Amino acid sequence: MTEQRAKSKEQRANPPVPPLLKGGEGGLFSKGGHGGINEKGIALVMILVMSAIALAIMAGLIYMITAGTQISGMQKRYETAREAAKGGADVTYQLIDARGNPGIPGINLYIITPGTCVTLNTTACTAIGSYTGIATKLNLPTSCWSGCDSSMSIIPPPLSSPDNTTYDMRFDIGASPYPIYRIYGKIVDTIEGNSGLDEGLGGKGVVSTGEVTVVSKPYLYTIELNAENKDNPSERAKYSILYQY
Repeated sequence: MTEQRAKSKEQRANPPVPPLLKGGEGGLFSKGGHGGINEKGIALVMILVMSAIALAIMAGLIYMITAGTQISGMQKRYETAREAAKGGADVTYQLIDARGNPGIPGINLYIITPGTCVTLNTTACTAIGSYTGIATKLNLPTSCWSGCDSSMSIIPPPLSSPDNTTYDMRFDIGASPYPIYRIYGKIVDTIEGNSGLDEGLGGKGVVSTGEVTVVSKPYLYTIELNAENKDNPSERAKYSILYQY
């Protein structure tokens, strides 16, 4: 029993060395003919280390190339959506100028402002005019809106579901075989002015002596626009616009 305990203590004090690390024959660090460390063992270790470093460098390069390609693609898609939003802004300006449908063919215009958006029933507001739907937002200041959505959020619906009332208008830009972008627009704030063409102040005339020239005061519209690829809604761009009319 005493001998077994002594052997056990000796094994714990001197644990076995793996064969490849032994200094004897066949080990990585076995001594050669001149008493040096085995050159083949050192070479193998160096090869393994260099291979690991090369693999890490190659993996990093592949990741950088792949990530760069993805970022470039996303940037191009965003730029296309941004240009579509600019085109949508131009159409919206024409709609405001026309006080309704701008008469542009092929854009699939759909005005969805609900009929519950009306003139606020006060003397000051009804004196300006009684309007319903999109005309309320076009002609009245925000303080005279009743039942109109003035939030800045636009929630485009899926193509399979009906439209909602988080926007005032919807139209398409583009034509097949090129991507078609759907534009959602909403007027969220209006400041009344007197410089609209329908107010009679668009031209110039001769002012007689003693007459007072009316100071031009433009309408100001705050507009939210959301442009997205009709077939891939993840390609989108949003604009917040302050338009002077």
